[in-house]
Parts: sequence; C-alpha cells; structure tokens
Amino acid sequence: MAGQAARQSDRDTSERAGEFARAGEWELNRRRLIRLACASLGEIGGGMALIANNQSFAGFENHSPDDTRLIVRTERPLNLESPTAAFDSWLTPIDQFFVRSHFGAPAVDLHPWELEIDGLVERPRRLSLAELNRYSQVTLPALLQCSGNGRTLFRPRIPGIGWERGAVGHAEWTGVRLADILNQAGIKPGAAHVQMIGADTPPSPKTPAFFRSIPLDRALAPDTLIALRMNGEPLPVLHGGPLRLVVPGWAGDNWLKWLRRIIVSVDEAPGFYMQTAYRLPKTPLPPGVTPKPAELLPVTWMNVKSLITWPRAESIVPLGRNVVRGIAWTGQGHVTAVDFTTDREPLWRPAKLIGEARQGSWRQFRVDWQPAAPGRYQIRVRATDSHGRVQPEITPWNKSGYLWNGYDQLACLVV
Repeated sequence: MAGQAARQSDRDTSERAGEFARAGEWELNRRRLIRLACASLGEIGGGMALIANNQSFAGFENHSPDDTRLIVRTERPLNLESPTAAFDSWLTPIDQFFVRSHFGAPAVDLHPWELEIDGLVERPRRLSLAELNRYSQVTLPALLQCSGNGRTLFRPRIPGIGWERGAVGHAEWTGVRLADILNQAGIKPGAAHVQMIGADTPPSPKTPAFFRSIPLDRALAPDTLIALRMNGEPLPVLHGGPLRLVVPGWAGDNWLKWLRRIIVSVDEAPGFYMQTAYRLPKTPLPPGVTPKPAELLPVTWMNVKSLITWPRAESIVPLGRNVVRGIAWTGQGHVTAVDFTTDREPLWRPAKLIGEARQGSWRQFRVDWQPAAPGRYQIRVRATDSHGRVQPEITPWNKSGYLWNGYDQLACLVV
C-alpha cells in the first residue's frame, strides 16, 4: 500500500504542474465491486475463498484507461514520467510525453536562435531558424527512451532518478538531416566525431556542463536529424525546442536538447557527461566491482524491450476473454516477435504484431487471453528482434542503472 500512496502523491504533485499534466477522473465503489465479485464467484465452486475477508483485493484497483497524468520524479530540474496509459497509441501525445532535464530548460526567447557549425569544416557558419527551415525537411517516427528507464527495477537498488517504466515515448519528428548541414559546411580530413553543445547551463560553476558527441558515421546517417517539430507542432521548449538532435535507435543521452553549437572534431567530447557518465562496461560486472575507464563504452544503441500497456499493474480484470496490449522496440534492426505467458501457463505463446517493422520505432502488439479461473495472475511478455536478440528475464546489473530490459511483468486480479 505504501507504493500506491507514493504513486498517488506523485499524481497529486503532477496536477500542480498544470501545463504538464492532464487529469483523468474515474472512480469505482470498492464495496460494490467486492459485492459483485462475491456474487459472480459464488457460482464457481470454491470461489468464495478468494474474497473471504477482502484480503485478496489488497493492492489491486480498477484503473481508468484515461489516466494520463504525468508523474513528477523531480521538480528542480523538472523530470516527468509518462504513465502507462500514454502508450496505448502509435504516437505519444506531447502533453503525455516524458520530460528529462539535467539543469532545466533555458530561456530560449531572449535572443534570436542560431546554430553554429565549426571545428574541422571548410566553411564554418551560423544558421538561423529561418535558414534551417529552408533546408529539405524530413519527417520520421522514432522512439526516445532515457538511458535510465527502468532504473528502479535493478537489484541491488541504484541511486539516481527513480524511473520506472515510463521514461519513453514515440513521436513523429520533423527537421533537417544533420548530414546535409555537415556536408554543406565541408568536412575536413581527420574528422571522426561530432560534438554538440546545448543552451542549458549548470546551476553552479562546480557542476559540469552537459555536452555530448556522436561518431561521424552516425551523424551522417540519413535518419539522424536536427528536429524543429514534434508531432506536427513546433518543438516545445520542454522537449528541447527550438532545436534538438534526433538519433533513432540510440538512447536519449545522445538526443541533445536546445542545440546551439556543433563542433566537428577528431575526438569525442571531453567532460563528465561523455567520459564518465552514460558509459557501460563492455562485459557485465557484479555489484561492488568498479570497472576501469578503458573497459567502458558510451551508451548508444538501445536493447530489445517490450512493455505491457493493458491491463495496468495491480488492476482487476474480468474472468473471460481479455486482450493484453503493449509495445515493443529495439535499437538496431526491428522487433520480429513478442511472446506472452503467465505464472499459471507452462509455455510462451506469440502475440500479434501491429503495423510495419521500422528501425527506431516501436511496434504495438496484442494477444487474446482467457484466464481459466479467477485469482491472482502474473503476466509476462518478452520481445525478439531481427538480430535474434531476445529480451532476458533480468538485465545484468550496472552501477548507473542503464538500459533495463528484463521481462515486462505485472500482477492483476481476475474476478
């Protein structure tokens, strides 16, 4: 019950963040539900034992399919997690899309916005938003996931923002290919990395600035964009507007927000957020073992993962035919299968994939489920991608809590 109270507190706080949250009102009379459950279960031999003293209902609720209020993880800087209900559509609505900030959004309207391109280029230049809009525009759907999504699921527990399942979203991004900008500037020989600097500033001189780099070949990929629009609207400030990098298939630490400067260079970006943070050991290490710097690589490609969107965790579902829904994605390649099972079934069975396979996007899935009897169920899903990678039961531990992709599983009560 303490976990429910914490979630409710988060939801109450999110209501105070007016422009960031949208309330969904729905309530069920618990006593009436129990009376109805007793009546229907009384027709099943032995069913009354399930609700003998109401204990079997502890921790289970009926959930509104319209409850899309964002969950406040931190207020300063603002970090908001999407509820599972936000993932029932192909594109995540902007007002339900998670928000990740290191220092908070900068004041973007005080001066005309320009993007500077320099470093190992023949023709350094500055581009205004109007000039960027005159480039050929590309629109593509892509999934954005914070590297720390699922951090709370690791054991032993890991410090950091307590993301559960909702630091992810799928949007349609419109902008300019980064390759077009770099090729027009003229890339000099010896260039190997593209460093990016945003307009957000640290809260104190002792805090390192947040800037990153990606390899030149990834920068020149045709799906790497400088985005100006999100779901057909001008890119909101909370999501990096007016300019952010879009790197489909790669984790969100590479999708730099409030983009101000691009530096073509020989080396990776220096600094804490490139050389220390957002790095993983080449091979998993047990808790308590500190990897050497040479054994660490930047977090880039996401791993294969799936997520159940219906039923909700700890919800009450009816006995009879139900449809389990969800989403699945991967980094390189695309999702080819999603399997479903419960703790009362010995085998996995395939779900139906919806829509076309596309690298960098998620795929929706559904599977018919007809429980054999009332009671508590643990339902599970796992995904497989086109490279043959299968979602593991548990993600190997890492000290930063990055890239959790263990089986997605939740409990529900069938009545």
